[in-house]
Amino acid sequence: MSLPDLLFDGPKGAATTIALAHGAGAPMDTPFMETFAQDLAKRGFRVARFEFPYMAERRVTGKKRPPNPAQVLNDCWQAVIDELGPDNLIISGKSMGGRYASMIADTAGVKGLVCLGYPFHPPGKPDKLRVEHLQTLTTPALFLQGTRDTLGNQEDVTGYPLSSAITLHWLEDGDHGFKPRKKSDRTEQQNWNQAIDAFAEFAACV
Repeated sequence: MSLPDLLFDGPKGAATTIALAHGAGAPMDTPFMETFAQDLAKRGFRVARFEFPYMAERRVTGKKRPPNPAQVLNDCWQAVIDELGPDNLIISGKSMGGRYASMIADTAGVKGLVCLGYPFHPPGKPDKLRVEHLQTLTTPALFLQGTRDTLGNQEDVTGYPLSSAITLHWLEDGDHGFKPRKKSDRTEQQNWNQAIDAFAEFAACV
């Protein structure tokens, strides 16, 4: 697996680097990804964004393709970790990007994991849980999750058997991208800010 192109934000001499992967359907430069990368960089972290092969190909051809097989996604993550070094590295990702980060966090030996809207089950299939590896996770982890995320809401997730290494942080009325409903007294930006605050606190202490 060749190393994907890395897009950096933040100081080169930062004590902690954060590798940030995109979700299944959108690239690394969406407003969500830009906001998280740049705001974490402003707090003194070095943030490295990258794209999985299928998304990098879409950027070239303009044609939408499904995600690569699991082994390719895992190998891509490992190539990024090898390049950045695991010792002072936190791996993170939106939805699918975070899911695959969580699958290799322990074996890669990184110092932390942050999942931004973990897809606890496929859309419309709450009985097909993706939590088996999360029961034995030993890497310190923060899961930032909207309370009404359709891929894992607060009511459901609190009943899942998750490792004690995982801290859940709930974003009020947030969907899978942390966006609240119009009738909510919160805004999407407020939830993003709260998530970034929690992310930065975790990254500074892990």
